[in-house]
Amino acid sequence: MQPLARLRLQLTAWYAGVLTLVLVLLGAGLFVTIHQQVAGHLDRSLRAAAAALEGAARIRETERAAARGAVVDAVDELHIPDRSLYLLDERGGPIKPADAPNWVREAARQAVASEYGYRNVEGPDGRELRLYAERFTGTTGTRYVAAVVADRMELKEEYAALLAAFAVATLAALLLVGGGGYLLVRKSTAPVERSMEHMRRFMADAAHELRTPIAILRTQAEVALTRPRESEHDRTAFQSIERETARVGRIVGDLLTLARADAGERPVTREPLYLDDAAAEAVAAVRPLAEHRQIQIEVGKFEEAKITGDAALVRQLLLIVLDNAIKYTPQGRGGGGAGGGGRVHLDVSTQNGTGTVVVTDTGVGIAADQLPFVFDRFYRAEPARRDADGAGLGLAIARWIAEEHGARIDIASQPGAGTRVTVTFPLSG
Repeated sequence: MQPLARLRLQLTAWYAGVLTLVLVLLGAGLFVTIHQQVAGHLDRSLRAAAAALEGAARIRETERAAARGAVVDAVDELHIPDRSLYLLDERGGPIKPADAPNWVREAARQAVASEYGYRNVEGPDGRELRLYAERFTGTTGTRYVAAVVADRMELKEEYAALLAAFAVATLAALLLVGGGGYLLVRKSTAPVERSMEHMRRFMADAAHELRTPIAILRTQAEVALTRPRESEHDRTAFQSIERETARVGRIVGDLLTLARADAGERPVTREPLYLDDAAAEAVAAVRPLAEHRQIQIEVGKFEEAKITGDAALVRQLLLIVLDNAIKYTPQGRGGGGAGGGGRVHLDVSTQNGTGTVVVTDTGVGIAADQLPFVFDRFYRAEPARRDADGAGLGLAIARWIAEEHGARIDIASQPGAGTRVTVTFPLSG
């Protein structure tokens, strides 16, 4: 199993385990709370039944005292579902019904002697019962005991139903949490997976880009060591070694820049600077390369544009754009220029609170289907661009610099007709 897949399963298991613990604790708390509420409800119903029995006993006394002959006994007429009613005299002797069992009489005696009047008893058939008894005085001053008995199975049945419902709900919740948690974990680890894939591809591309110049360096060194010492041959070998060493240095430098950018270790200063000054410095820096390749650099509109940022990074961004324009503009294209070479044109303008640098060239251009990928690291488009010197890291660095400055970099191109790069910075006050 892949490490990331194992991590997903572990995170899902932890997530489900924590939720299970929470549900267990919540269920235990709910069970205790509901147990107390249900038990209290049963006790209140017993007390209400006892009050009804007392009322019936007083009516019984009143009717017996006022009526002559047979009367309907109010106690006999009183029926409360699932409750057994017993009217006893103050010594615990049965009145209604006359055959009250001894265990009821004994339990009632103990109950009235207790502080609250409740007692749990076991019936003759082994059932668990709840009894409530209290003394009261009738209308004639006679003292009685009212006792009410209920089956405690009511509580168990309610508990069983509650537990079954909670168990079903818990199982459903765990299934939902398991599935939903895995989806959430998968979604949350997707950036990690992309980063890991990006890192693997980055390392593979870096190794590929470094392999060629390192192989050339090794070959040139081996050849130079085996040849007899001749100044011309040595000069050629050393020049080749110097070129490849410079290329390796540029690749390593770009890799270090991107690595520090990814890690947030490259400090970006925020100070006032002028975009037109940075553009002028970049043009001056690349002009020798342009003259060497017989590429004409033209500077058109050049307006003052004050921005806030890191002067070195802004200059590096513009150098990358100009360097790419020169490298990908072949000699002999574009007609009229120094030595018949191509052209690179630069404009600096301000409009609507932004400062914009536009660099256009008459180079090989980029196909439309490859434009979305030009900012990817190590990406170089068609062979005409891949053959140019470079590792495909420049535009990735340029995009990072632009993002750090709240700027936007856009590329429009057409194969054979050149490329237009637009970098837009917010102006400072």
